[in-house]
Amino acid sequence: MAHPPETRQRLRQIYIYDRLSLEAAADKAGVPLGTARRWKAAAEAEGDDWERARSAASLSSAGAGAVAQIVLQDFLTLHQSVTGEVMNLPAESALAKAEAMSRLADAFTKTMNAVAKAAPDLHRFAVASELLQELARFVADRYPQHTIAMAEVLEPFALDVAKRYG
Repeated sequence: MAHPPETRQRLRQIYIYDRLSLEAAADKAGVPLGTARRWKAAAEAEGDDWERARSAASLSSAGAGAVAQIVLQDFLTLHQSVTGEVMNLPAESALAKAEAMSRLADAFTKTMNAVAKAAPDLHRFAVASELLQELARFVADRYPQHTIAMAEVLEPFALDVAKRYG
């Protein structure tokens, strides 16, 4: 089924400015996900990178605090995904899990510091998050045998803290 050019433009606008996932944007624009993926790839091949446009739109339309929140949300989503992957490593690689969790803790701390500088109003959340990361690092360093259990508890608790202080 051929779609008019306006439909492709509508999909692009929904994806970039409404910040919906490509799947949700495709649904809202009334096109199949496969079509949306093809249009996005074709646009990128022609020099219209929807991801860069999306980032630029976020930066230009939002203040520093809103941008910091977007960065934080994106990072927390990625952090949660990677934590899940780490938890699925074989049990005999406990040291690899501890190392990965330590690196995640460092990345989290750096991200939180950047967010706190960009949006001082998120300071309470930054302090709470830093404390959680310090606890995770402490457990990984001193009690590596408890790293897996700690990650299982910290992940949902961090989301609760984000809701409360974020």
